[in-house]
Amino acid sequence: MAALVLSLSACGSGDSGGSGSTIKVGFIESLTGNYAPLGGEAKKTVDLAVEQINTAGGIKGRKLELTTLDDKTAPDQGVLHFNKLKSQGVAAVIGSTFSNVGLAVEPLAERAKIPYISLAPADEQVNPVRKYTFVVPAISSRYAEALLQYFQAHQISKVAVAYDTKSAYSKAGFAGMQRYAGQYGVQIVKAEPYETTATDFSPVFTHVRGSGAQALVAWASGAPGVTLAKQYAGARLGIPLVMTASQATKLWLEPVGTASEGVYVQSAIGVVEDYLPDGKLKQSVQEMSVPFRKKYGYEPPQFAMDGYTGVKLLAAAIEKAGEPDRDKIRDALETLTLVTPCGKYTYSATDHSGLRPTDISMNQVKNGKLVPVPWSRTQLAKTAAAAG
Repeated sequence: MAALVLSLSACGSGDSGGSGSTIKVGFIESLTGNYAPLGGEAKKTVDLAVEQINTAGGIKGRKLELTTLDDKTAPDQGVLHFNKLKSQGVAAVIGSTFSNVGLAVEPLAERAKIPYISLAPADEQVNPVRKYTFVVPAISSRYAEALLQYFQAHQISKVAVAYDTKSAYSKAGFAGMQRYAGQYGVQIVKAEPYETTATDFSPVFTHVRGSGAQALVAWASGAPGVTLAKQYAGARLGIPLVMTASQATKLWLEPVGTASEGVYVQSAIGVVEDYLPDGKLKQSVQEMSVPFRKKYGYEPPQFAMDGYTGVKLLAAAIEKAGEPDRDKIRDALETLTLVTPCGKYTYSATDHSGLRPTDISMNQVKNGKLVPVPWSRTQLAKTAAAAG
């Protein structure tokens, strides 16, 4: 590992990421392993965005040349793949949906001075700000703030939280709730840690019962999110279950089935496209969602929104930079404002996450679909108007 880091640090800044008629871009994603269902959705829209850009003539006449590598839901594989992409002279790397991979790759991208567009939401990637790392999804603490704003608006002052101690995303989300709870008049009356391998959540429910909590927030990704929700229906705690954006997908809705009815689920605003007013934001979503539905036959989930948005952000930065120079792309990203299916990004020297709590929708499952709650519908209209 030490030798690998040293070899990466030898890369000079400003290297060209393309030659002739192409611009080389790397993509590291979890296509096998526990996060494969999530990473597979992102890959579909990364490929779609690249295809759309190239069909339209590329960027300043140069087409994107995408190299996709499978990190197998393993941080060490992400590190190896980054090294390979760096040696190929890519202009930038789009990173994995799995936060643990993102956190392993990010310091290498900084040393190599290669722009890294992360599809993982863990706060630690951009807090504090790293020069070459930019995050696409709303970071975990933004989701936490959006949750707390919803609770405050609905007089929910006491909540219980279950979180995965092996997931950087989950831990960051819980930490965000701890950090901001007091600001929104919310008290975390019960904190229940669990591990990704957990299959029985009855101890969690037993501890929450009688705690005085008015809602249970579950920070989960992949299988635990399905298992917890299915078991929650039978626990009969009598309080709402609130899930975060990792569950904003048919990959959660379908296996949970009828047990998902009534559960609250956060999402990127593009996931609830049908409830957006006409305008620039909805048009941005439809540029991705229409061909996605035509090809795959279902609504694009959260991870599809992130993958497509990552490519669009990078393409806009290359366009603004005028050439596939790594430092110029980085500088362009840091001053970029762009409307995407995930919302309107405004990156800056002090903010490499770009989204706000208002770019997040609180939904409730009704008849197997995610439906924005009335409070979020009002917010969505304001967010759409601000996007133009």
